[in-house]
Amino acid sequence: MNTTTTVLYCHDPLHERRADAHFAAEARQLRAAGATVALVDHDALLAGDAERAVARVPAGAGAVWYRGWMVPAERYADLDAALRGRGAGLAVTPEAYRRAHELPGWYETFAALTPASRWLPAAPGEAPDGERLAALAAALPAGAGIVKDYVKSRKHEWHEACHLPDLADGPAVHRVVSRFVELQDEFLAGGIVLRAFERFTGPEVRVWWRDGEPRLVTPHPDHPGPVAALPGTALEPVRSAVGALGCRFVTTDLALREDGVWRVVEVGDGQVSDLHPAVDPAALAELLTAG
Repeated sequence: MNTTTTVLYCHDPLHERRADAHFAAEARQLRAAGATVALVDHDALLAGDAERAVARVPAGAGAVWYRGWMVPAERYADLDAALRGRGAGLAVTPEAYRRAHELPGWYETFAALTPASRWLPAAPGEAPDGERLAALAAALPAGAGIVKDYVKSRKHEWHEACHLPDLADGPAVHRVVSRFVELQDEFLAGGIVLRAFERFTGPEVRVWWRDGEPRLVTPHPDHPGPVAALPGTALEPVRSAVGALGCRFVTTDLALREDGVWRVVEVGDGQVSDLHPAVDPAALAELLTAG
């Protein structure tokens, strides 16, 4: 075990000396494993004040992991810069974070393993016009699709702001995408992504990769569990893609398509990927402190 591991957690908004309640069990396990836990101010970081966000991080901490709420790629770069001013720095570089966190960064590497996708930049509150969306949809296989931004979908508003029953139905695509943009509001990340719809037969499985190796397999946080059986053969092509992506801490969400093929539904940076509540946080602590 590397006892010099330092992990940054978001502090509790009401108790600045405590880790946010959502991550508190993880933080306790890391301390018990001999790691150092430092706290950052997530609200200050999102507001553009990275210096205030890292004020509680000890100077000279060296390379540190971040474990907390999602951070836009630009703010993550600000966090890294502020830490470097204190003799620290993030173990996952800003470039690697963006590559794993945003679909345009990882898609080409995983293109053979994931639903076909096309995207275009868009600012919060600005839905692309119908003509641009129709051209985007026409580049995908005929049939149904979904809309998301570079990071997240709104699958819990499936019919209203996610599912596109027919990509060739321009007015319907524009209506659903516009509603998605409206609901995302200021949190729209990067732009609009249209993806071909594939039908899956069971819950998603989240695989946690550290330095190219699958260290932990868990249920997806949105599913009750237990984890679905994942054959080793399903991981081999994913292992190759994760290695090619070249990011230190990655999650891949896999699901079994109705034809029996395991597919990658999403890729994410492990620092901001949620852990299923039924998973022992000691497993995450072991992953982060492993040599």
